[in-house]
Amino acid sequence: MSYTLIKVIITSLLIVAISELSKRSSLLGALLASLPLISVLAMLWLYIDTKDTGKVANLAASIFWLVIPSLVFFISLPFLLKKGLDFYLSMGISMSVTAGCYFLMITLLTRYGIKL
Repeated sequence: MSYTLIKVIITSLLIVAISELSKRSSLLGALLASLPLISVLAMLWLYIDTKDTGKVANLAASIFWLVIPSLVFFISLPFLLKKGLDFYLSMGISMSVTAGCYFLMITLLTRYGIKL
């Protein structure tokens, strides 16, 4: 139980640090957020929990394939906000479009024999 709490605290602190840093500098906040820190932590926690490098490799490969459709979010959100749409509406649309792109990517990968 205490190990899980430590994982939650470390991961949460990282997210809060990015948020706080972004208040001071969007460049520094973006730089820290763009690093695959959450992915690295997830792989670290997975390895510590399972000692299974195969699972870590599968997670890393799956993350790679899903980063591509996630980029749609970072294109659509600023576009919608600059068009004057409400923040929450822009977030909702961007997340929905991204979810659609995830579905499309998973469908395409499955069709070509790549299993996530």
